[in-house]
Amino acid sequence: MRGCYVRLGREWGFERCAERSPPALPRSRRGPRREGSSTLDVEFPELVKMDQSMVHLWVKTEPFIVGALQIPPPSKFSMHYLRKMSTYVRTRASEGCYPCLFWPMWRHIACGKLQLAKDLAWLYFEIFDSLVERTPEERLEWAEVVSSCTSEEELEKQRNKLSVDTLQFLLFLYIQQLNKVSLRTSLIGEEWPSPRDKSQSANLTGKSTCQNKNWNDYTHQAFVQNHLLDLLELLLDPDQLTASSHSTHSSLVSPEAVRALSFLIEGTVNKTRTVHPLHELALWQPLHAKNGYSKITKAFSFSKLQAWLRACLTGSPFGTSACLKSGKKLAWAQQVEGTTKRAKIACNAHMVPEVHRMVVMSQVYKQTLAKSSDTLVGAHVKIHRCNESFIYLLSPLRSVTIEKCRNSTFVLGPVHTAIHLHSCDNVKVIGICHRLSISSTTGCTFNILTPTHPLILLGNQAVTFAPYHTHYPMLEDHMARMGLATVPNYWDSPVLVCKENSDASVFRLLPPNEFYTFVIPFEMEGDTTETPGGLPHAYQKALSQREQKIQVWQKTVKEAGLTKDQRKQFQVLVENKFYEWLIHTGHRQQLDSLVPSAAGSKQAAG
Repeated sequence: MRGCYVRLGREWGFERCAERSPPALPRSRRGPRREGSSTLDVEFPELVKMDQSMVHLWVKTEPFIVGALQIPPPSKFSMHYLRKMSTYVRTRASEGCYPCLFWPMWRHIACGKLQLAKDLAWLYFEIFDSLVERTPEERLEWAEVVSSCTSEEELEKQRNKLSVDTLQFLLFLYIQQLNKVSLRTSLIGEEWPSPRDKSQSANLTGKSTCQNKNWNDYTHQAFVQNHLLDLLELLLDPDQLTASSHSTHSSLVSPEAVRALSFLIEGTVNKTRTVHPLHELALWQPLHAKNGYSKITKAFSFSKLQAWLRACLTGSPFGTSACLKSGKKLAWAQQVEGTTKRAKIACNAHMVPEVHRMVVMSQVYKQTLAKSSDTLVGAHVKIHRCNESFIYLLSPLRSVTIEKCRNSTFVLGPVHTAIHLHSCDNVKVIGICHRLSISSTTGCTFNILTPTHPLILLGNQAVTFAPYHTHYPMLEDHMARMGLATVPNYWDSPVLVCKENSDASVFRLLPPNEFYTFVIPFEMEGDTTETPGGLPHAYQKALSQREQKIQVWQKTVKEAGLTKDQRKQFQVLVENKFYEWLIHTGHRQQLDSLVPSAAGSKQAAG
């Protein structure tokens, strides 16, 4: 947990009140604590007599937004096989399986037991690892290690040193079921396995209208509630299970298992005004009678713990629904004259800390929106149903999801985790990100810099990948803040995920002769003056050749010996042809939208 947050008033409003690093402090630095007690006993001894019913728990949003891959999971991620894996890793603890699972052992389990391809096994391992909080310096150090590898063997040797929390990784694999297509719900109309599926997620009125499960916190809560038995059984020690790998009424849950469940659940006790991971609350002494913790067994009663979790789980104060219901409505976009749809933008930055920031924007139409704002820093951003617009979000971001947008350009600051596009047509994305994934897109272009292979999921057509080709003054500072380096850069090495997705003709690399740089037309303070990392040789060469042609043309005009009147006529001709080109290409709209209107000049800074 990166910090503690204060609950204010009747609404869920939070601010950071103490910084806490994820691992527990050494005992010598924390002072003595009774066995089975929680940090709440130490930090807030006056709360011991508080009413237990005031506990609220909720499902964390980020594991689902960033961690659940937007494809149906492998068939062997079912509970049957994950139970077997849970038992297997514990019996091979000394071989690098438990409590930390090293990459070589996960590779062995995934490829040998679960029948996954090695690349897919690494993909899930790497996605989970990206959810683990690390300093920017640590991420940059790993990027340097990877970029210095000169062969697959060297790279694999470095990967072999990596490990993840075993129990949390099991939970991560299980929540991939979020995007499992259900035949039963398909038949009754709630779900259909179509790449252009109409789905359910909260819109800016707070109502559910589409089905992006990764962003729907109601779906997250329902998923955990409906599968809580499986989640807990997955964490049980083998000796607490029956021969058929099920729990019994007398099964005991270890504190380590509850700590792992903090990957998905956190909560608060109302009057303490702080948010804690699940295990801290569960170990708090006043709650032991309810959740079944025993100081004798040093474990929780399975049945009591499950009942307590179900009783305390509630909606997330940090989720999309809370953002839309209680968040601040931002006047970043103008209402375009003659249109009936009104741009809607909401954020929760005023009531939550940076780690839970969220911005949702919808229906931005025929305009340019540009922001570099503290509101955006570290935020999960969702952009929905925007059309014929140019959107610049020039701040370091946590994640970006672009959904159901058309004929638009998005220029993004460095994205700490992932950019995901779904159901978009003729969209251009320019950005630096840890990971890019796309599904159900047509005619989209991606100018990106990324240390991981772009993921082409299901339903894509006519995808173009090109090198990152722009800059703004604060870009390198923002990259350093997000722990993103210029190498390695796999923009030109996308991978097709899923057996049903084996047609490599769905994408192309942009030919150098079609390549142009992109200029961000705003003044900002900062030191970056060129594209970080430069351009690939073939693309730089194409630009140089085009520049030479321009110089030759300028020389030809200069040496043509035109009279003053001829020069004026020639100038008018060139300007008219340029104007025709602007209209034909659609660039006229972009230039016009850069001129601020009287209304636009009065927009809130956000």
